[in-house]
Amino acid sequence: MAQPDDKSNGARRAVTVAWLITSIYYFYQYVMRSAPSVMMPELSAALGLSAVGLTSLLGLFYYGYAPFSLVAGVAMDQLGPRRAVPLGAAVVAIGAFLFATGDPTLASIGRFLQGAGGVFALIGAAYLATTNFPASMAATLIGITQMFGMAGGSAGQFLVGPAISGGLGWSQFWVIMGVVGLVIAGLLPVLLPRSPAQPAPRAQANWARSAAVAIGAVFRNPQSILCGLISGLLFIPTTIFDMVWGVRFLQEAHDMPYGLAVLRSASVPFGWIIGCPLFGVISDRLGRRKPVIIAGAALLLVCLVLILYGPAGMFPPYTLGLVAGIASGAAMLPYTVIKEANRPEHSGTATGVVNFINFSFSALLGPVFSGLLTRVSAGGERELIHYQAAFQPLVYGVALAILLTFFLRETGRAARPAPALAA
Repeated sequence: MAQPDDKSNGARRAVTVAWLITSIYYFYQYVMRSAPSVMMPELSAALGLSAVGLTSLLGLFYYGYAPFSLVAGVAMDQLGPRRAVPLGAAVVAIGAFLFATGDPTLASIGRFLQGAGGVFALIGAAYLATTNFPASMAATLIGITQMFGMAGGSAGQFLVGPAISGGLGWSQFWVIMGVVGLVIAGLLPVLLPRSPAQPAPRAQANWARSAAVAIGAVFRNPQSILCGLISGLLFIPTTIFDMVWGVRFLQEAHDMPYGLAVLRSASVPFGWIIGCPLFGVISDRLGRRKPVIIAGAALLLVCLVLILYGPAGMFPPYTLGLVAGIASGAAMLPYTVIKEANRPEHSGTATGVVNFINFSFSALLGPVFSGLLTRVSAGGERELIHYQAAFQPLVYGVALAILLTFFLRETGRAARPAPALAA
């Protein structure tokens, strides 16, 4: 009889659809994350803020995204994606509507909510990928999940930039995003499957204690901290340099027209679209994580040095940004390592912890880099030497990530002892 297989295949298809839908939500969230970089002048004028003040406001996204990573991770383990993920999408939609008001206070609250709700997309998709599919596919699926996100990041620049320059009002864009968020929030409860098992009433009553135990267990594992540090150091060249300052860097340091600068900047998240699944597949095929992380980080290091210090026109257009984005895909491998280095029942919490540490870098260092750039330029016109001085620490950060990876324990299947053969 084929009925059991049919039932199993049906369940696998349902989980695959759920993972895809949650990944699409991640795409949407990333559009909102990166879109401000192509409307900085409009936002500065509407909100009455300087470039540094606006950068600080936009950075509130990460002040919501980082701490709520822990909340989202625990929610996946305790409540399941069907309950937690739709709530996150609704919060993102509210944040978009508040941002569209043009009031600095409401916009600040809205940007914070966009981050707090948006993190449920990645944590939810990663949870579904790592708990419902074979371990040998973990890095590949997490890489594909991030591919969806970076496709949204690229669209937030590549598509939104021309739309804004073509006459779409910045506030109209955010209203549209709010409506889309409400639609996603309405669809997710229908499309996400129910959790296969519900916790017992006593377990539900002690969920706070269980959550605290899970978070403590993951944080006490030194491998978890290493994963967060490595991922964070490899992420900030994109989240801070490209997605916030990339367009202005190309305009001010290289006299590039706005439209072309938007396209060049968008090549970095486009490279992530290629790099995330590529590094995941390579890692799963090799059965190793560390050498793939080191190779990607080394390539990113070379690209950063060339972007900041290389002569203009040394490579064909879009090449450096694209390769830097591809190399950055290695930053997602620690998300697989931390899951493999912790207990299976702490899968969601582990993803939340690595995301918390990762994006705490973006939250805390975003204003630091903005202030440093203002200081080295003395508040005047910014030139190439000012960007070189301000963003040179990114180069050291990637080099540090390579060093830290040597202390990471290999968790790939090739490093695990072969199971003993039964007599």
